[in-house]
Amino acid sequence: MGFELRKKNGVKFLIIPSFEATGLVRHAFSTRNGGCSVGYLESLNLGFNKGDEEETVLKNYQIFCDAIGINMENLVASNQVHENEIYVATKKDRGKGILKKSDIKGKDALITKEKNVALVTYYADCVPLFFLDPVTPAVGLAHAGWRGTVKKIGLRTVEKMKEEFGTPVERLICGIGPCIAGSCYEVDEPVVEKFKETFEYWESLFEYKGNGRWLLDLVEANRMQLMDAGVRPENITTSGLCTHCRPDLFYSYRRDKGKTGSLVAVIELT
Repeated sequence: MGFELRKKNGVKFLIIPSFEATGLVRHAFSTRNGGCSVGYLESLNLGFNKGDEEETVLKNYQIFCDAIGINMENLVASNQVHENEIYVATKKDRGKGILKKSDIKGKDALITKEKNVALVTYYADCVPLFFLDPVTPAVGLAHAGWRGTVKKIGLRTVEKMKEEFGTPVERLICGIGPCIAGSCYEVDEPVVEKFKETFEYWESLFEYKGNGRWLLDLVEANRMQLMDAGVRPENITTSGLCTHCRPDLFYSYRRDKGKTGSLVAVIELT
């Protein structure tokens, strides 16, 4: 079972059934449907650095948060830099990066065990990783492009949750959200070399297309990395959706040649 598409008040978003079944969280992955942005940003752009009016983006957040049942004032965001640093968020961070300036810099993953702290990470092709420890309980999000994947941000997030919260990894449930996938994601030799250096099983992640071009399976790279960290395969849900293939649902940096909006992953303990 993959992610499930929901619609409320005209807003389409995805949820992870195994997360919802715990009753412990509110969470979602946004689509581009249901907001106020116009032109190439149509319509639910949630990125402040995409050429949109700030008041339009804030209005989109309000619309999105109302649809998924999260208080907008609880949101916490970081600026992402394709690294593997992880930030432990608390109630004092609420509003940062959305409603007020943020001092959370250079963090591509956020974790918390505090209730009503809604973590936010941004996407337009990279891999969204969702984490729920139903025992502690605790939650996390990680942004994994190819650089973050090579730097093992997924594995590091699991280890950080274990270190900070005592998360029992064998009970951790994870979601791998919509991202650029399949035949849509071609990379060159330097990217392949980085994966060769990091993963013994690198060959299973690539398909050679000729002319120094390879297809990279980022979903599988992250799924295997989560299993390397001790997550049980049956506890990992993948969306099966490609951002590049679905202009009706998603923004895609590569498809739209950089002129595109931002999707978000959001999760909070209730």
